[in-house]
Amino acid sequence: MLVVLSPAKNLDYDSPLPTEAYSQPRLLEYAQELVDRCQSLSPQDLSSLMKISDKLAGLNAARFAEWHQPFSPDNARPAVFAFDGDVYAGLQAEKMSDETITFAQEHLRILSGLYGVLRPLDLMQAYRLEMGTKLDTARGKNLYEFWGNVITDMLNEDLKAIGSDVLVNLASNEYFSSVEPKNLKATIITPVFKDEKNGQYKVISFWAKKARGAMARYIMNEKVTDVAGLKQFNANGYRFSAEQSSAHELVFLRAERDQ
Repeated sequence: MLVVLSPAKNLDYDSPLPTEAYSQPRLLEYAQELVDRCQSLSPQDLSSLMKISDKLAGLNAARFAEWHQPFSPDNARPAVFAFDGDVYAGLQAEKMSDETITFAQEHLRILSGLYGVLRPLDLMQAYRLEMGTKLDTARGKNLYEFWGNVITDMLNEDLKAIGSDVLVNLASNEYFSSVEPKNLKATIITPVFKDEKNGQYKVISFWAKKARGAMARYIMNEKVTDVAGLKQFNANGYRFSAEQSSAHELVFLRAERDQ
């Protein structure tokens, strides 16, 4: 099975890398188009477009200005070690064995507003460009129109390469909306994580993000290849709920006492 994750806003380009292995992003020609477009925008434009502070806008204008090819370990970092958010706190890629990272390179993908689809070891230079950004380009009025069927086609190639027809969606709605389900040659399985609060189970964003990362870690560590294996996930106190689940949505519950 192929697993997709969202990226993170926060980045880490300072901590030691656990491996010297890396690969090159496969959609750099598209990323270059987006960078060229963003380089034409002022920090004030970026602030308005991304709804971020002037300080962050200045930082990202500088990132776009400095972005250049070719990518190397001197100017870029493998994606799975560069993103630093709740999902990646759950994933704990820095603690994965070389064997697990190799498996993840084939079975884990990160959706990206700038890079489209990243493998874990794909080098990336620092950026901020969320998939929901309404950046107008020659390809359309936002990033969903820019990417069109490119992301879906890439995922189809990766599914074919590993001989799988199952895609596990551990990405947010914002990022998974860049995928065209009708054109995806796979059954989509979406795990949902709910925590008990005041006697009711609901999705709590902070915990759900960490759980999605932990689920991805479980799949990579255990080399899970079928839906039955997904249901065995029980990290961090979560348990599969057959009652609340459906064929395409697997619900995992965590009682208040286990939080």
